[in-house]
Amino acid sequence: MILIIDFGSQYNQLIARRVRENHVFCQIEPPTIRLDAIKRLKPVGIILSGGPSGIYEKGSPKIDPQIFQLGIPVLGICYGMQFMIDALGGVVKQSARREYGQAWLTIKQEALIFADVAKKTQCWMSHGDTVVKLPENFNLLASTENTPIAAAQHTTQKLYALQFHPEVAHTPQGGLIIRNFLFNICNCKHTWTMKSFAQDAVVQIQRTVKEKKVILGLSGGVDSSVTALLISKAIGHRLTCVFVDNGLLRKNEAAKLKTLLGQRLNLKIRFVDAADKFLNAIANVTDPEEKRKIIGRKFIEVFEAEAEKLKDAYFLGQGTLYPDIIESVSAFGGPTSVIKSHHNVGGLPENMKLELIEPLKLLFKDEVRQLGEEIGLPDELVWRQPFPGPGLAIRIIGAITKKRLTILREADDVLLEEIKNNGYYKKLWQSFAVLLPLKSVGVMGDKRTYENILAIRAVTSKDAMTADWARLPHELLGKISNRIINEVKGINRVVYDISSKPPGTIEWE
Repeated sequence: MILIIDFGSQYNQLIARRVRENHVFCQIEPPTIRLDAIKRLKPVGIILSGGPSGIYEKGSPKIDPQIFQLGIPVLGICYGMQFMIDALGGVVKQSARREYGQAWLTIKQEALIFADVAKKTQCWMSHGDTVVKLPENFNLLASTENTPIAAAQHTTQKLYALQFHPEVAHTPQGGLIIRNFLFNICNCKHTWTMKSFAQDAVVQIQRTVKEKKVILGLSGGVDSSVTALLISKAIGHRLTCVFVDNGLLRKNEAAKLKTLLGQRLNLKIRFVDAADKFLNAIANVTDPEEKRKIIGRKFIEVFEAEAEKLKDAYFLGQGTLYPDIIESVSAFGGPTSVIKSHHNVGGLPENMKLELIEPLKLLFKDEVRQLGEEIGLPDELVWRQPFPGPGLAIRIIGAITKKRLTILREADDVLLEEIKNNGYYKKLWQSFAVLLPLKSVGVMGDKRTYENILAIRAVTSKDAMTADWARLPHELLGKISNRIINEVKGINRVVYDISSKPPGTIEWE
């Protein structure tokens, strides 16, 4: 395995993806990880990520510099390079001219890290500090016009430093550079697959749970369904799944999922109608973070009530994914910025009685789909578009009422029907409707109307960390708009969201 140290880079998840794409397992840990913990993990290589801090700033993240004496290959990227150079006796200073964006890298000395890389190649820079003097026993490997020391290596140890970011698509040969580190330097093998992950996860769940019981919230989405099936393979019917109707589901969602899950998966499922509890709890709440946290707390309360009915229920299973953690809290305790909380990682009560078990928390969505196919999840669940835990509560901007929920359900149902009928459902990461807290004047049947505005959101993405708005055909958008306005009472205007992530998020709240 490869250990990635999170110094706070926005590209950390990309480093992990580039490693995993080569069927090599990697794990992300904060710089506060102790040396003995690193030794127990037994990584064959360590990658020090970039980060927003300056190496000499007060409170800038640091890791024990003894990692460079472990005999384990280390690759420092951007801030990671600067930390390595500074820790080993070199000099880093603030650049007279900052370097952001595309640059041409000139390789000046052959090295394993640059095997088969063109002598002059594009790279992506993002730094304000720069290395001005290398430590003893380091050789210069490459430069750019603005950065004389853009890459370096130790003469006897397997220590490599890159000022640019090989993990991003803007460094065309960055994938090759990372493969060189993995296979030429760390001697990794292509052994990490979804089959091996499933086998390891089942064993780990068995070791963690032992003879105890697990309760799991089953939404019917791919995350919770894969989690449920995986835990079920590990402990059988000591897993009890609970499907909670929180009153914030899409049209006929509960009935459809009850039929699908009951017929296709050999799982023990309890169905709980808690709609009134949730709707009363969020009545008149308009702040999106408050909505999420209230729903998260209510979700756990319902689960604890169900768990008390089960003898020896000890664990709460959740389908938390890696992007959830990154966006909700700093990644694994690292210095990454908080963007927003998620229902499954934010707002959990401090006195929660159940211990969490999250077997997917190191996976991206596309990896979860691969895992689902590997363990035999039905195709309609594997390819189900993501649906947020807080449900329609964060797709209704402003206060939640039963009337507004009905309007949104009907509109969303029309949208999904047309998306599926026109062959776009699997092509899109998500497609959904958002009810705005605005009304506009319209004319229907020669009469003036003053009704709600609905926004349509459709995006393409690979892992939800970034997303682009979908270029749906104008004819399809026109048909969707026409049907919604004609068929859904209470809407007289439909707009299309053409913002990407970043700067926006996929969900509006």
